[in-house]
Amino acid sequence: MDDVDRKILAELQQDGRLTVTELAGRVRLSVSPCHRRLRELERSGAISGYRAVVDPGAVGLTFEALVFVSMRQEDRDTVAGFERALADIPHVLDAQRLFGEPDYLLRVATADLAAFQRLYDERLATLPGVQRLTSTLVMKHVVRDRPLPA
Repeated sequence: MDDVDRKILAELQQDGRLTVTELAGRVRLSVSPCHRRLRELERSGAISGYRAVVDPGAVGLTFEALVFVSMRQEDRDTVAGFERALADIPHVLDAQRLFGEPDYLLRVATADLAAFQRLYDERLATLPGVQRLTSTLVMKHVVRDRPLPA
């Protein structure tokens, strides 16, 4: 990956809807080499996809919480089962496995506190291997969906 590839990535992180022609102009390449580089970035996995960034509040998801998960067991089958089940819960927007305690950090968005409480009790607390859930509410986002540094 060279500086031109990094410029392509930076431009697409700012505006993923750029045409190849617009992108080529911004990174000072002709269209054909820009298109080849773009396809190679996609093929290599450096670009893993394209999507619209949607404001959760605009679709009624105005309540957000961070949920810390401590596991009772951490054997391979339990962890795999937990992660599979977690992937099936659409209100879990992000999930990271952590070193140390707690074992996981989840970012969850729901319509309101009552919806979060139902999700917490009916889905999250019943996931395989869960020993303890601890939650904190998000007051506001200070930095959100920031592009990766060049």
